Amino acid sequence: MKTLKIGRITLDSPVVLAPMAGVTDLPFRLVCKRKGAGLLCMEMVSAKAVYYNNRNTEELLKIHPEEEPVSLQLFGSQPELMAEIAKRIEERPFSILDINMGCPVPKVVNNGEGSALMKDPRLAGEIMAAVVKAVKKPVTVKIRKGFDDEHVNAVELAKIAEDCGIAAIAVHGRTREQYYSGSADWDIIRQVKEAVSIPVLGNGDVKDPGSAKALLEETGCDGIMIGRAARGNPWIFKQIDDYLSLGTMPGPVPKEEIRRTILEHAELMTEYKGEYIAVREMRKHVSWYTAGMPDSARFRGRINEMETMEELKEGVNALFGG
Repeated sequence: MKTLKIGRITLDSPVVLAPMAGVTDLPFRLVCKRKGAGLLCMEMVSAKAVYYNNRNTEELLKIHPEEEPVSLQLFGSQPELMAEIAKRIEERPFSILDINMGCPVPKVVNNGEGSALMKDPRLAGEIMAAVVKAVKKPVTVKIRKGFDDEHVNAVELAKIAEDCGIAAIAVHGRTREQYYSGSADWDIIRQVKEAVSIPVLGNGDVKDPGSAKALLEETGCDGIMIGRAARGNPWIFKQIDDYLSLGTMPGPVPKEEIRRTILEHAELMTEYKGEYIAVREMRKHVSWYTAGMPDSARFRGRINEMETMEELKEGVNALFGG
């Protein structure tokens, strides 16, 4: 499969892990890296929280050497603060700095941040220009189709981004109003790709190698950003890469490989977060990994009662017949 160049950073694969709050923490990113993700996007970080030295935010900023290349995502609505924080954190070991202009969550939008910035292209441009000027690393931006169906302005935002020196743009083919419901509009991704000369990553409704190929063919985009489809399925990155480069459609992931990956993920979670938090945060991941398996519904009912990593591992091994 072709490589993808973002600024001076070359990705071995154009299949990218999307940033997801509460999901793309360091342990999950490492699992996805080992399964072939070309770029890892971290959970979004508040510029204000970094400014005030928020302790929880420091955890979000942790990066492992094995992750490279990794993209750190900032969100905020004040150009000067965004630029100041970008400069302050630039020496950290990330390769790309991303600006979030797509988050649909009310508490973010109500602060005028995330996808709310799509309602104010002038301010969005000021933020992008200020951050690009403040750092030497490539700066990218993630946007949506628009804020709602009456304000579809991804093409306008993309042109502004290119003029500001943004190195690449990721487009989620849904409006903020849609959140993650309905279908993603791939045509808007095509329109953005045709409007700018910087790399464009398509995001939305890619669930498997077939839909990944369809997205590339329909939009002409340069890369694919995988979000929810990677939850419980980190194999999707290599599967897509293999299909696009070799034409081979992968078979089902062997049950033993799933079991081994769950336990590997659990070990990483324990190492970085301690057993108490690891067990509780692994519950959702194990539910995603085991969805659709025989007896998995009953197992998911039991998993919330598990208090120790030993119980969790025993339960996983029993489910997989190990």
